[in-house]
Amino acid sequence: MAAIRIIKKYPNRRLYDTEISSYITIEDVRQLIVDGEDFEVRDAKSGEDLTRTVLLQIISEQEQDGEPVLSTQLLSQIIRFYGDSLQGFMGNYLERSMQIFMEQQQQFRSQMGNLLGQTPWTMMNQLTERNLELWQEFQRNLSGGGLGRPATAKPKEAPRETPKTRAR
Repeated sequence: MAAIRIIKKYPNRRLYDTEISSYITIEDVRQLIVDGEDFEVRDAKSGEDLTRTVLLQIISEQEQDGEPVLSTQLLSQIIRFYGDSLQGFMGNYLERSMQIFMEQQQQFRSQMGNLLGQTPWTMMNQLTERNLELWQEFQRNLSGGGLGRPATAKPKEAPRETPKTRAR
């Protein structure tokens, strides 16, 4: 397994890619992400991990420059989870949802490439149904009181009265 790529961030805000021994731009870092490269961004002096900060910077720039992915309402809802008792659970849920979405997107592209007879609408309906199932599972887990524990089963219906049982 190859060592993780290290990018050093200097006080002058410049980024240095140790793998290619050259300074790079934030756009170059974005391209590494698009290409599926794993890396860490470290402060050149302290060695502190700055990867999340740089990733958030890239998201911020992408949201400002182009067609936003994250609506104002979604961003507000995410912010409301900070400090909430379910903050960690929400992060895991979002990560899992994104992973499933990416897998479904890959399947969608594969099937579109192979023209297996399904229309794009059918694929999108399947994707929507799967995301709805995930959300319902999330809700059941919350109402079941357990992080990751399924909700309790519904109580069984009482037997129906018959003339024999009514006489008792």
